[in-house]
Order: sequence, then C-alpha cells, then structure tokens
Amino acid sequence: MEETGGVGGASAYGASLAGGSFDFQKFAKQPYTIVRFLSWIFSIVVFSCITAEGFVNKPHKPEAHCVFNQNDSACHYAVGIGVIAFLACFFFLLLDAYMPLMSNAKERKYAVMADLGFSGVWTFLWFVCFCLLASQWSHTLDVGGIPQDAARATIAFSFFSIATWGILTYFALGRYRRGVADVTQSIYAEPPPEQHTPYPPTYAPSAYTPTTYSPYPSSAPDDFQQPPFTPTPSTITSTQPQGDYQPPNY
Repeated sequence: MEETGGVGGASAYGASLAGGSFDFQKFAKQPYTIVRFLSWIFSIVVFSCITAEGFVNKPHKPEAHCVFNQNDSACHYAVGIGVIAFLACFFFLLLDAYMPLMSNAKERKYAVMADLGFSGVWTFLWFVCFCLLASQWSHTLDVGGIPQDAARATIAFSFFSIATWGILTYFALGRYRRGVADVTQSIYAEPPPEQHTPYPPTYAPSAYTPTTYSPYPSSAPDDFQQPPFTPTPSTITSTQPQGDYQPPNY
C-alpha cells in the first residue's frame, strides 16, 4: 500500500505536508519500490545482452552486425531504451526516497507527474522494442554462430519491462489522484468547532458588572406630609352659579 501522511496531519501525494524522516525499511517494502527495482534489473539485462553478444560477424567478414536479422537499428534501439530506463529507474528511486522529506505539495505534484509521464512513455517504448526484436528474430534465418540464448533473453526481458513499467504507470496515476484529492480536501475542509465554549475566543462576552447609583440627596424631611385642601372664599364664589346667563347685545 501507499505510504500515508503523519498521524493527525494533512497529507499529499503519499506523505505528510509537514515533511517527515526517511525510513529505509518502509521504503524498501513499498510496492512501487520493488517494481521499480525489477525494472532497473530488466533494463540491465536487455542492454548488457546486446552490448556483450548482440553483434557478431560472419565467417570471413570483419564487420559485426546485429543478431536480429542483421538489423543494427534494432540493436541500437534496444540499447538506447535499456540505458535510459536504467538511469531513469535510479533517478526515480532517489526521488521516491526523497519524497517524504518534501514539505511543499506543489513539488510533490511535479515529481509524481514526471513519474507518471515517463512511466507511460517508456511502457509504450518497451512495447515497440519487444515487437521490433521479436519480428526481426523471426526473420533471422541463419542462426549459426549466433548466441541464441542472449537474443531470446533480450526479447523476454523486453516483454517483462512492458509489464513492470505499466505497473509503475498505474501506481503513479494512483498517487496523483490521491494527492489531488488530499490537497483539495485540505483546502476546503472547515476546522471543527470547539466544544468547550459557546463563543469563539475573539467574540467571547466579558463578565458584566452592574453600575450602582447612590440616591439623590433631599433636604426635605422624610416625615413631611402635604396639608389637607381647604377651600378659600374666592374659589367658593367662582364655583357658585351666578344666575341666568344673559348674552350681550350688539
């Protein structure tokens, strides 16, 4: 399985966003590490078989030609594909080991995209190499003096390389998809609300202290009582009827 991020931290493209330390045992047990190492071995077998025994010369002829139907282009193509695959496997092994130390998600994205693109292209190129070598070997009529075991091993390991590089492409695609999903989730995820306080820390209400007011001082005695109402003569006169009302004449 793919390695995941740190405990309780956000992860992207196979490791924690905060970075981590390199664990050799964990790295060696990863499936893509094992498959990449096999691809590295297969590439060595292909180009070493051709460079050591892929060119032979006929009797009484000083010039050496490719054992695959004397098609030198086929041998040169297989050697070129094998050497570049050998160097690429070594480079991506180092990149996989350095991946947990990257704290930048964008750098990991570029690394995984490079792995995905190269693995996909080299899967196709190994398929072309296998078809070319198998076709040229089937047209080779004179096999006298030709190391047939080396030729067959080259064809077989070219076919094995198709499978290993195809698996690497699948792993890289899975890492890319999971990385995009992890980054998207970390961007849009909302922080969990705090359960110990009903308000955020910034808006928590302070303790209310009521203001006390002293009573307004009064000079009047507390036992003061208003005297009862006594009618005056003027009020009695004004309230008594004055007789019949006579309107004025104009």
